[in-house]
Amino acid sequence: MSYELARELLKTCHTLAVVGAHVEPGRAATYVPDYLEGHGYRILPVNPFLSGQEMFGHTCVATLDDLPEKPDMVVFFRRSQAIPDYLEPILRLMPSACWLQLGIIHEPVARQWREAGIRVIQNRCALVDHQSL
Repeated sequence: MSYELARELLKTCHTLAVVGAHVEPGRAATYVPDYLEGHGYRILPVNPFLSGQEMFGHTCVATLDDLPEKPDMVVFFRRSQAIPDYLEPILRLMPSACWLQLGIIHEPVARQWREAGIRVIQNRCALVDHQSL
């Protein structure tokens, strides 16, 4: 199920908010959004420490509440224990989907998002899944 959902989301979600986006070479939070941008996705970076910087063709914002538009999907590059901090902001934003990158799992939060109608992917790499399309 997860693979099919991942494929569907990568085909239908074109504007991605990236929580934890970074600019340091070699970090997944840098090269994964860079790859996705290079394949036609609009990347809206979110990182309070890099707010105001240009990244992936857009100005980085501090929080999800600061986004200039509603993304189709929110992609997370944060540790699993930080995911509960995003429960309410995601419920306010109501994107079509949330994607927790490889190694990120938080089933209690994911369940609440699903109950609200948000599709959720956990513990998968968007770059790897996109390359397999």
